[in-house]
Amino acid sequence: MRIKPIRSEADYDAALSEIDRLMGVAPGTPESDTLEVLVTLVERYEAEHWSIDAPDPISVIHHMMEARGLRQKDLAALIGSQSHASEILRRRRPLSLAMIRVLAAEWSLPAEVLVREYELARA
Repeated sequence: MRIKPIRSEADYDAALSEIDRLMGVAPGTPESDTLEVLVTLVERYEAEHWSIDAPDPISVIHHMMEARGLRQKDLAALIGSQSHASEILRRRRPLSLAMIRVLAAEWSLPAEVLVREYELARA
């Protein structure tokens, strides 16, 4: 396969087919170099055409709670108030810096996600 930029779905499909064919080649060979370049081109094409935005902080909290079987009372225990936990989860109150710090430390949530801006629900 001649390596060229991926500009269309057809180019993308051809690159994926070639990647499949080259999977498992020995490292340090011309084929492995081709594989590496194709993977880089495919990653760039996917990032440009199908980028996925990072989730907002409240979605991350909801997901973490669901994945770990946590409930609103568990969040309340961390941030100090059942009413604040409810308002946070319903997007009626923004996360404070203190809340972000405790969630990052206790639940191992990435602080860079928790500090992202998000929309609050309108009253």
